Amino acid sequence: QVQLVESGGGLVQPGGSLRLSCAASALTFSNYAMSWYRQAPGKERELVAYISNAGVMTNYADSVKDRFTISRRKQANTVYLQMNGVKPEDTAMSYCNMIDRGRPHWGQGTQVTVSS
Repeated sequence: QVQLVESGGGLVQPGGSLRLSCAASALTFSNYAMSWYRQAPGKERELVAYISNAGVMTNYADSVKDRFTISRRKQANTVYLQMNGVKPEDTAMSYCNMIDRGRPHWGQGTQVTVSS
């Protein structure tokens, strides 16, 4: 069974940095594109960043472009989200996602709080 486990969230001051990690198991990691989503209180879950299965193509929400970087490490079966220059509006629960045969899989999420 596919399992995604996020880590790396926490409390960070505006302008600071965090690196989120998502470890995947029970799948051939290099076969799947991976994504990061986030959901702020009272808002819908939104796509933040996407990376293709080989890591060649990436895509970002306009709100995080030039601040966040998605990457993946095949040997570790892990996808990362480097968050730089964070803003209070980045406060949200962040989730890792992949789709296998049309079925989405989610991790349990990791909380990111940006506050002074």
